[in-house]
Amino acid sequence: MPVNETILRVTISFLVLFLLARLMGRKEIGQMTFFNWASAIGIGSIAGNLAVNESTRIKDGVIALIVWTLFTMAMDMIDLKSKQGRTVTTGEPLIVIKEGKIMEGALKISRVDLDELQALLRQKDIFSLIDVDYAILETNGDLSVLKKESKQAVTKNDLNIMCPKKDLFPLPTEVISDGKINPGNLSKLHLDKNWLDIELQKAGVHSAEDVFFAQVQKDGTLYIDRKNK
Repeated sequence: MPVNETILRVTISFLVLFLLARLMGRKEIGQMTFFNWASAIGIGSIAGNLAVNESTRIKDGVIALIVWTLFTMAMDMIDLKSKQGRTVTTGEPLIVIKEGKIMEGALKISRVDLDELQALLRQKDIFSLIDVDYAILETNGDLSVLKKESKQAVTKNDLNIMCPKKDLFPLPTEVISDGKINPGNLSKLHLDKNWLDIELQKAGVHSAEDVFFAQVQKDGTLYIDRKNK
């Protein structure tokens, strides 16, 4: 392949890849799901093939890059707009430790063994399972950990003279996402839609469709983030 053609191919491949990467957003490596990671590798492979493989026509390589990127962006839009679609494309966080007990079924589903779990805990500066109240394996493979109260760091609020109220729920729980109520989570908290409607009315919200995100806190209060702020 002539040098001039090589330079042209590399230049086109670089510019197209740069523009498409800007269009796809600024998600960091640690925030990427397995699909995002695999898709990025696919785009990189097509760009590399376009740059050095003379049997691949420049037009075909550019079209392949654009179409692959459009598919990836379509999947991202599904993630943003549909709770059900997000469950299919990226999965859901899994509780792997609940109230200090290891959830063996969740570990099997996520294909994480005990050694990997302990390694993830050590990355959070936790070297004993006895210190953990809840641990949740996120869709990007990261582990979120809630330590037991006796092992948590002291905060300014902890030093308040007033006696803290007893928590009603073990974890903050999402009940509305992008205007849609999550009846499953309400049921787990032994709450219903009537309770949710009353709490929304107290906050001056007339419909769940006006709420972007709502979360029941550990003390039973409702955090509300409205749409179109």
